[in-house]
Amino acid sequence: MLAGPNHRAPCWPTPWHWRGLPRATRRPHESGGGVELFVARVADYRATVTRCAAAEVAATIRAALGDARRVVVPDDLPYLVDDALIDDFSPSELDTVDAVVTAAAVGIAVTGTIVLDHGPGQGRRALSLVPDRHVCVVREDQIVAGVPEAVAWLDPLRPQTWISGPSATSDIELNRVEGVHGPRQLHVIVVGP
Repeated sequence: MLAGPNHRAPCWPTPWHWRGLPRATRRPHESGGGVELFVARVADYRATVTRCAAAEVAATIRAALGDARRVVVPDDLPYLVDDALIDDFSPSELDTVDAVVTAAAVGIAVTGTIVLDHGPGQGRRALSLVPDRHVCVVREDQIVAGVPEAVAWLDPLRPQTWISGPSATSDIELNRVEGVHGPRQLHVIVVGP
């Protein structure tokens, strides 16, 4: 029985949005070391990483798409993608798409993770999980040092997709299989000034 004079309810932390406190703001890495670490960690996960200047984003996206014929983008993607289809596909129709291009909410240097909160330019969850190739554009000023900084920046009430490399799993014999739970290929474009 849980009732009694010595019984105390479990102590849960108060969610940030209940406290009325200002949310933490993200800060770009002043030394640039966080960007380098992010690039290295993303590459460690067998993802392709390309760095480019803001003026080169469209050409870099085209190169990352390679031979993809059917490319889908969210309707509010801030980058121009030639011949891309605007997302209004059902999940089964998304399975016929070669690639998707999205933006990201934040990148985490220590873990090499990109996080989509499905805000502007990121589309819905299925868009980033169903097509075989995902090209994700992350600006350098979106890269934070670690998970606590990312969590402080993200709105906990929004859906989130945390991506650390292409989708992969291993069986009991450690045979790696890619593309089971999401895109088989991940190409991250890190955009500098």
